[in-house]
Amino acid sequence: MTAPVLLTLGALILFWMGYRFYSRFLAERVFRLDPEFQTPAHEFRDGVDHLPTNRFVLWGHHFSSVAGAAPIVGPAIAVIWGWGPALLWVVLGTIFFAGMHDFGTLWASVRNRGKSVGVITQSVIGDRAKGLFLLIIFFLLLLVNAVFAVVIANLFTGFPESVLPYWLQIPVAMGIGFLVYKRGMGLFWPSIVGLVLLFTFIFVGSALPVKLPEVIGGLPTTGWWVIVMLLYGAIASRLPVWLLLQPRDYINSHMLFLGLGVLYLGLFLTQPQFNAPFFNTAVPEGTPPLVPLLFVTIACGAISGFHGLVSSGTSSKQLDKETDARFVGYFGAMGEGLLALVAIMATAAGFASIDKWNEHYGMWETASAGGVKAFVLGAGNFLTTLGIPTTVGTTFISIMIVAFAATTLDTSMRLQRFILSEIGEQYKIAPLKNLNISTVIAFLSCVALAFLADPANPGQGGMVLWPLFGTTNQLTAGLSLIVLTLLLWKWGRNFWVALVPLVFVVVMTTWSMALSISGYISQGKTLLVVVGVLILALNVWLVLEGILAANRQRADRISRNGGASL
Repeated sequence: MTAPVLLTLGALILFWMGYRFYSRFLAERVFRLDPEFQTPAHEFRDGVDHLPTNRFVLWGHHFSSVAGAAPIVGPAIAVIWGWGPALLWVVLGTIFFAGMHDFGTLWASVRNRGKSVGVITQSVIGDRAKGLFLLIIFFLLLLVNAVFAVVIANLFTGFPESVLPYWLQIPVAMGIGFLVYKRGMGLFWPSIVGLVLLFTFIFVGSALPVKLPEVIGGLPTTGWWVIVMLLYGAIASRLPVWLLLQPRDYINSHMLFLGLGVLYLGLFLTQPQFNAPFFNTAVPEGTPPLVPLLFVTIACGAISGFHGLVSSGTSSKQLDKETDARFVGYFGAMGEGLLALVAIMATAAGFASIDKWNEHYGMWETASAGGVKAFVLGAGNFLTTLGIPTTVGTTFISIMIVAFAATTLDTSMRLQRFILSEIGEQYKIAPLKNLNISTVIAFLSCVALAFLADPANPGQGGMVLWPLFGTTNQLTAGLSLIVLTLLLWKWGRNFWVALVPLVFVVVMTTWSMALSISGYISQGKTLLVVVGVLILALNVWLVLEGILAANRQRADRISRNGGASL
């Protein structure tokens, strides 16, 4: 066996051990899951956002929502520093950081009546911290929605074979939702039929690519696709979860796992050698330093603040039993790790030659802007070993990326509606608590960012602020870990499982943000400097609020213990 195959097998064994042993430790000794606890899905069941859901279906929704394109793009970029650091961070980050973070925020939300991690901040830190955190979350979701719409638009125009398969899967998903929830049909046969149809649509898309003119009515086609995707996301966010969100995410998760199986099989049969170095000592000029940038470049697949928003936003409102949180939360992170792992192998060992690898990773600008392209090229080489034609293989991979970017988009739009409602409650703004009004505001704010931030490139405006996403996302993870640490301490649980990742993430991401801001200043990027400084200041403020809350909590404990020191 070649080195990539042996290392992949080793990583898969470590993932299994993490779920088998560490997640059980968290479930039984730290979170102490109770199968009799009434979850918010039962307490507030409304059939729209709150609905008790089979754990496999919910896992499909959760995994599809958090996957998106990030666990592919991040590792594909990070390989520029060498495959060794990327692989180590993905494996250890998935087991000890992401799994605990995603599982923990899901549990914390369930134990707090389905409230988001931003709202839970109020009970463990204070009102002011809650307001600050909600604003940071809103900005993060705004970026996710605007940018993922661009990613999908670019894939539609770059891979026109992916257009029909994507849109055809929507009526299939709605049909499955109707059969399961309104006709009482079991999951097995609808899932099988749905999966067969999804793969049939790949060949339909290859035969009937939808290639539109570059400009329609004075607006680039990508701009129109951005509007269409944001409008779709807004409409989807208002539909009952059983009608589209759950069934589509569920069948998409089947497609992804089958896709992962095919990619791993292709890797094992290809028996490739590494084209990338273990540790790149000759990175191109202009490449930022490995430490701390690696830990924000690879977010999804190691730890991601967005996952905590999904866990405490949509997934907690659909959890049937509290004991399902281990499977949905921790194993959901495992799925991300599997995707990030194959992305590393595809970009470090999937290129046809070392020269081809050097051609792509010869400049930081090329590597950082071409993560998806690198993955498609590398993964395509794995698929050709299985006898899959290049056109079909690239169509399949592009559909995978589009499908998961889209599921992330409509989940994120729903989360943005939740956050607006919570901001409305926090600041007594009644209209924001109206579902239709909050949905319209979420849609319009995303459109405004997409089209006003960069008038020269209509629809691409989200990309202007995208360089801030990595650090903002990881700082959000750090803030979620602050809440989780204080909550565990307050309830007398083992808080070290959250505190250790918390310190690491906060230090690395604050360092990264400071370096990024310094670079923006030297490049004269005023907007990025202003927004970056604002986000960094808000996060430092929240960390200080967390420290003050910890001191108050410690003082309360000493007082209750009759002055005894802790």
